[in-house]
Amino acid sequence: MPERTVTIASAHGLHARPASLFVQAVTASGLPVQLTKGDKTLNASSILGIISLGINHGDEITLSAEGENADAVLDSLVEILTTDMDA
Repeated sequence: MPERTVTIASAHGLHARPASLFVQAVTASGLPVQLTKGDKTLNASSILGIISLGINHGDEITLSAEGENADAVLDSLVEILTTDMDA
């Protein structure tokens, strides 16, 4: 299963707006994507789950996906997370 580790770029972390954009991209991919922060792993299409992790600027998270085009999906999700959406 492909995975990517990424450092969150948004100045205020994954609060409601960037988390919503991220979840929309996960959902649109049609693939099951997992997000891991520390020892907690959750379904990346759950906005409430993502917000509950308290992901801040500079935090490292790991994304993993399974299915056809998983590498391309992960690359597009990494691009979202490495863009400062608060700028």
